[in-house]
Amino acid sequence: MAVAVDVAELVERARGGQQRAVARLISLVEDAHPQLREVAAALTPHTGNATVVGLTGPPGVGKSTSTSMLISALRAEGKRVGVLAIDPSSPFSGGALLGDRIRMTEHAVDPGVFIRSMATRGHLGGLAWATPQALRVLDAAGFDVVLVETVGVGQSEVDVVRLADTTVVLLAPGMGDGIQAAKAGVLEIADVFVVNKADRDGADTTVRELKQMISLARREVRGHSWRQPIVRTVAVKGEGAAQVVEALTEHHTWLEANDELRRRRAGRAAGEVEAIALQSLHAELVDLRGGRRLAELAEGVVDRVVDPFSAADQLIEGLRS
Repeated sequence: MAVAVDVAELVERARGGQQRAVARLISLVEDAHPQLREVAAALTPHTGNATVVGLTGPPGVGKSTSTSMLISALRAEGKRVGVLAIDPSSPFSGGALLGDRIRMTEHAVDPGVFIRSMATRGHLGGLAWATPQALRVLDAAGFDVVLVETVGVGQSEVDVVRLADTTVVLLAPGMGDGIQAAKAGVLEIADVFVVNKADRDGADTTVRELKQMISLARREVRGHSWRQPIVRTVAVKGEGAAQVVEALTEHHTWLEANDELRRRRAGRAAGEVEAIALQSLHAELVDLRGGRRLAELAEGVVDRVVDPFSAADQLIEGLRS
């Protein structure tokens, strides 16, 4: 049985900068604690101030090292930084493998930085299901920038674009046909491109291919175009950090000038509300009454007494009654 918590006190402590309170709130979110609704209600009035930056790209491009580099650059500007590092789930415990946190240990003792690894727990799209709520915790706790680092993703796993204000796609030279493999999905979501490991052979080729792709797919928002910049970095040496931060700042300014920031955040909220509603409906489906009715209708489909669409209509109607 879940232990009751004093949500108001916990939120107050988190807003006061207590790291343990922030960690506790995120744990409540991940565990779907019975007081989760109370937590969300208490956090919401304090949200809307953090800039959310998503970092994604194929495995091996140096996302964690790049995230660590960005933390240093943002801290140098006096910004408080929260990080949600999404790791693949352990096949044994279901928890995160914590690889990202291992590569960011240099920031572990900085009170202006909070890093949390979250397990995908089988959720597709490169994010954990609790990421939006964890993001709300960091926003309400007063972090200026929240970096969301996804697992290594492919074409269809681009959920980060629905969560972030600005999406950074990282690539690296020497990855074969990585651009060809990813361009139908990941590359199309980028607001900023970062070519990491730019001191390696093939960096010029990678940049040239990106420029060609960008020239064919220029974005427009109500007549105002944003041409994605390409920044070269060597994250392990900290090279290019200032240029990445500059690109992020320019994109944020562009979002605000074209009312795109509000549109993106409204889309994020819509997705979160829809996910919560679907989760509630699913819970009703699998409870004793709904589960029994579903089994009965499934038997009817197998016996060809009813078609699956009609069965679904009857199931929904039963939930409404």
